[in-house]
Parts: sequence; structure tokens; C-alpha cells
Amino acid sequence: MKIGKETVPRTAISTADAHSITVRGVDLCGDLIGKISFTDYFHLLVTGTRPSVKAAAIIDATLVAIAEHGLVPSVQASRMTLAAAPDALQGAVAAGILGCGSVILGASESAGRLFDDIAAYARDHGTDIDTAALAVVGEYRAARRAIPGYGHPLHKERDPRVNALFEVARHHAIDLCYVDIAEAVERVLPRVIGKELKLNVSAAIPAVLLGIGFPLAALKGVPILARTAGLIAHLTEELEHSIGFALSYQATRELVFDGTQLVRS
Repeated sequence: MKIGKETVPRTAISTADAHSITVRGVDLCGDLIGKISFTDYFHLLVTGTRPSVKAAAIIDATLVAIAEHGLVPSVQASRMTLAAAPDALQGAVAAGILGCGSVILGASESAGRLFDDIAAYARDHGTDIDTAALAVVGEYRAARRAIPGYGHPLHKERDPRVNALFEVARHHAIDLCYVDIAEAVERVLPRVIGKELKLNVSAAIPAVLLGIGFPLAALKGVPILARTAGLIAHLTEELEHSIGFALSYQATRELVFDGTQLVRS
């Protein structure tokens, strides 16, 4: 990623004076507070424009889909952090978000880039999406790159959130180009890797968001924003009914030491 060489700090997002706060050219207090949903405001903040009704519905659906999925690693990290430092809610939330990467949460961005590569290949080579998917997935495989957004440790068939999100996309008649690409990847995967891997929610999220023109560079922000809400719920429960040390105990109980014992003379 190239870092810019600006010597003067500039932003088009917000400014303020003694009497007002302006966000994306709109008066925060007069025109936004109490008059816009948080989903619409999120879109405004990220893109500078208010979303259409269908775009807002898609963003809403993705946020709901990824906010909560039980005691996943990010939640365990947060709850154990809060158990150790119950006065630091912000640190516990951060502990859960810091692991956002190629496997947890960040896979949505990676899958979005895969779909964008396939769309570009189909456009540049004048091929159908299955041919483009086969070529690009083959390139990923040859380079030993993971295929993000496919397979799930629990949901061996399609992640149930996938069809739910795709149904919202079809109901609101958004551009289904990236949904079609996501399904093309699912079809060609057995030919490339020798086994089936079904779509999971981390592929469904970019498939529908790219279909409303949501910025590729901001894709990772959607699961981060959503999971923050889930973490706050878990941490509120943790303060009332702490299981953080129980989670730590479970790991210790199952621990198998396979190192070298210290020999004393």
C-alpha cells in the first residue's frame, strides 16, 4: 500500500467550529441527529453520499449477519481480557478486534478482492464468469494463496447466512454480478483443489456489498463494525456473569506439554 506524501493534513469527512459540526457537508445537529439511521450515517461517512433504500437494506443485513456467532476466538479474547481487567472495556473490545485478519472477519475483504480479480479477468479476456473463476482460482492455488470465503468448521453445507443474504439481495433487486461470481467460485473449486468448499458468510458479505457499489477498500470495516456490537453484548454479560477465567481454565485443562523438561543437577 502506497503512503501519500501530503505535507498538509486534509480531510473531506468533517469539520467543526464553535457553533456547529459539519459531517460530509451536512449539519450534524440540524440535519442528521434524529433524522438518519446509523446504517445510513455509516454509508455517508464512508462514501460521502446517503445510500439508496436498497443499499441501506443490504448494509443492514450484512451487519446483522456477522455481528454474532457464539464464543468465537474474538469473543473469547475479549471476555478473558475483561475478566483480567474489568475496568478496561475499551481494551477488551480492542482485544477482540485486533485479530481481524485473513481467517477471522478480514476474510470478507480478501474474498472481495478475489471477486474483483475475477470480474476484471472476465472483462479483460471476454470470458464468462466460470472460465474467469477457474483461471483466477487456479492462479491463487498455484501461488499457494488461500481461497477466502469458502469452507466453515461448523457449517459443512453452505453457511445458512449465505442464502439469507442472497435472498435479501434478490428481494431488493441489486446488481447480482458478484453473487454470480461467488457462486461460480463455489462451482469451480472442486476442479481446482479436488474437493467441495461451500460459500461462507465472509464471501456472501462482499458479494452483496460490491453489488451496491460499496467501496472495496472499506469491506473489512463492515465485519469490524458489526462484531464490535456483538463484543459489547458479550462484555456486558461478562460483567454480570464472568466466564473469562473459565475459558482460560478450559484451555489449561486440555493443555498437553510436549517440550523438554528442565534437568537439574
